[in-house]
Amino acid sequence: MLRLFREFLQWRQGDCIVLAEANVLPETDMDYFGDDGDRMHMMFNFQVNQNLFYALAAADTRPLIKALKATKPRPATAQWGLFLRNHDELDLGRLQKKQRQTVFKAFGPDKNMQLYDRGIRRRLAPMLGGDQRRLELAYSLMFTLPGTPVVRYGDELGMGDDLTLPERGCARTAMQWSNEPHGGFTKNAKPHTPVIDKGPYGYQHVNAAIQRRDPKSMLNWTERIIRMRKEVPEIGWGDFTMLNVRDHAVLALRYDWRNNSVLFLHNLHEQPREIVVDPDVPGEDGKLLVTLLAEDHRRPNKSGKHRIMLEGYGYRWYRIGGLDYLLRRADIDQGDTRAV
Repeated sequence: MLRLFREFLQWRQGDCIVLAEANVLPETDMDYFGDDGDRMHMMFNFQVNQNLFYALAAADTRPLIKALKATKPRPATAQWGLFLRNHDELDLGRLQKKQRQTVFKAFGPDKNMQLYDRGIRRRLAPMLGGDQRRLELAYSLMFTLPGTPVVRYGDELGMGDDLTLPERGCARTAMQWSNEPHGGFTKNAKPHTPVIDKGPYGYQHVNAAIQRRDPKSMLNWTERIIRMRKEVPEIGWGDFTMLNVRDHAVLALRYDWRNNSVLFLHNLHEQPREIVVDPDVPGEDGKLLVTLLAEDHRRPNKSGKHRIMLEGYGYRWYRIGGLDYLLRRADIDQGDTRAV
């Protein structure tokens, strides 16, 4: 049935995709993708999503790494949809009870913040205390995990929630475009969709118009990170490897694709962490780390490794070997064909 539905849809609209919102265990993923990749084009990766929030709450990347490995198998023509928050509650039902309580304590300690005893109904910004450092870390992590990033409306601004609204409605408030009445969402005197008009997340303080003019705003940061993500096709097309940095609070992820490699580091702890990382890319190209978000490029020590200090909630995007990657890119994907 899924195959027939996909064939019909693509016949009607050739560039459409079928995205599955299926919160299932990894062993059933291929039932949705299809062994030949002929069913769903994409699936939301709930397994990674839930373990990602545990990692953020506990500063422990081990369950996240396990989830990434468990969901690695997929057809070459299919892809994961990576997200932080969506239109429903943050579902934590796949976590162990102790892990779920850790996430509740960190991001939704009050009962009115929780839903169905297994989820959190808040938006991301209030969950992270409105701290832009933590918001940037969370989104940098999402944008560099294997898959296609999915951003929910308003999260690019750091929109809040209204816990006086019932159930999932608290995070489904109107988009806050400006400081005009009803956040510029509508001119109707009695809008069907409520807008947040009180407190620090009210539309008077958090809206797109204000943030467009602020170069340090969450909106402008999100636009910059999206532009950079589009310049790193290795994430979407390449194979990934977890690097051991001997610190469970730090995730080190390397992608390889068509003779090029990129490296991403994320410190999930509030305290600075110093790590030693070996990119493990052979040849002279593997010694240089060119940062994509700043100017602190790095060369290795005598042992060929890099000693890097990551600030609390810090992150780094590196291209391994320099910015001439377009010249070095192979015409076809030949697996690991890096020169030794």
